[in-house]
Amino acid sequence: MDQFAAVALAHFLALLIPGVDFFLVLRLSIAEGWRRASAACLGIAVANGIIIAAAFSGLSLIQDPIVLGVVHLAGGLFLVYIGVAFLRSVAGEQMDGLQVPERTALPDGTRGTSRVPWLRNFGLGLTSGLLNPKNALFYVSLATAVSGADPMALTVYGAWMVGLVLVWDLMVALLFGSTRALHRLGRVVPWLTRTAGAFLVVFGVVMVAELLVELG
Repeated sequence: MDQFAAVALAHFLALLIPGVDFFLVLRLSIAEGWRRASAACLGIAVANGIIIAAAFSGLSLIQDPIVLGVVHLAGGLFLVYIGVAFLRSVAGEQMDGLQVPERTALPDGTRGTSRVPWLRNFGLGLTSGLLNPKNALFYVSLATAVSGADPMALTVYGAWMVGLVLVWDLMVALLFGSTRALHRLGRVVPWLTRTAGAFLVVFGVVMVAELLVELG
């Protein structure tokens, strides 16, 4: 029980720090409403589940320096790509199909768009989660700390963390993607989009730079 409390606390504190997933959900919520952003939330949770399963099962592949390096590079480039698309979307531009369409009312009163498929947002969330090396490093470190736990306990830990990731991201989506929230935010919406885009670009560039420094 004490170990579960320690795992839950460490994971929750990590969630409190805004990261790549937070800004992705934030931007999608603002642009398309919480229902379509929930697809990205589910994708992020699935990605976390995959990494947790790999880490807890002792899969050495995710600890391989070459694999981590490839993930590092791909993740950095992906974040730069998405971040630039977010920045350009503020001016109503397109970038390889990543367009922010006009928000339209959905039957439930939320905001969304029929031109952006739910599966695309799920893919964005899944890719973001899988290509974020911070996730792999965190869960591998956590797996090392709980290596003595029995399989049932590890299953409970993993299920709890995946569930918490999903609930947390859905709360962010609901907070920023509801009609009421959009009305309250008003003019700051473009600035939030710019902030999300700038963060992703900077984070991606730093990731690539760190890898180049390590290789050098």
